[in-house]
Amino acid sequence: MSAVSSSPRTVEFAGHDGITLVADEWNRGADLDGHPSVLMLHGGGQNRFSWKNTGQILADAGFHVVALDSRGHGDSDRAPDADYDVDTLTADVMRILDAIGRPVMIVGASMGGLTGILAAHQAGPERVTQLVLVDVVPRFEKGGSARIRDFMMGNLDGFDTLEQAADAVAAYLPYRAKRRNPEGLKKNLRLRDGRWYWHWDPAFMTKPGDDPELRTEKFEHAAQNLKIPVMLIRGKLSDVVSPEGVQHFLETVPNAEFVELSNAGHTAAGDDNDAFTDVVVAFVKRT
Repeated sequence: MSAVSSSPRTVEFAGHDGITLVADEWNRGADLDGHPSVLMLHGGGQNRFSWKNTGQILADAGFHVVALDSRGHGDSDRAPDADYDVDTLTADVMRILDAIGRPVMIVGASMGGLTGILAAHQAGPERVTQLVLVDVVPRFEKGGSARIRDFMMGNLDGFDTLEQAADAVAAYLPYRAKRRNPEGLKKNLRLRDGRWYWHWDPAFMTKPGDDPELRTEKFEHAAQNLKIPVMLIRGKLSDVVSPEGVQHFLETVPNAEFVELSNAGHTAAGDDNDAFTDVVVAFVKRT
């Protein structure tokens, strides 16, 4: 595939029930030599900028890339009825697949990975040709998940300064070097009435959800029935995906393979972006 020089442009898609979803897109209409487009789905509480570096590298290699803000996150609309159920997130992704209109590889982190499992299963192997799961499996560790929830719920009232936000991130991710300049956090925060708030809908965390055990069964059923190549990337420092969870996943999901990043945790793409990107680029180029 010949390289294409491209910068992302901000685009809008119509999600389920007409909600507006915002994305960054590279290389629309490029000659892709039979390779799939790449749809990148972030984790809960994150946004499309989580994929900025990886998306640009894939674009420079000639791929068509779409990095989506999920509903209630980033610049996408908040659900008016606080509907952030995983089935609704999946319905949004199905609309994106329709709009792209060609084979797609999904790269999904955490919430985005679980959504990707359901979307790949529902869409079938001709529409979703590969799946990359970033530090997520259907049987994830409840303790690590609870730590994420505690972090997200702990700052719903915002921060006085960007430095306070940087301190909160550093406490949550002690293995990652603290930002020397917190200005980069502006991609994840919005200033309202003199305080900085995370750029996602608090109702995403506060509205009651469905039965976690039933949800796990749904993800497992979908994953076990996938007929496409699946790459699971785990951060070695993760407390969300355990070695036992990885082993069970590899034993039960056909065509699944595994890579572990030694210097990364649950937020693998940001913890060691170079290593993460190398794995994703190699995987997508195999098609």
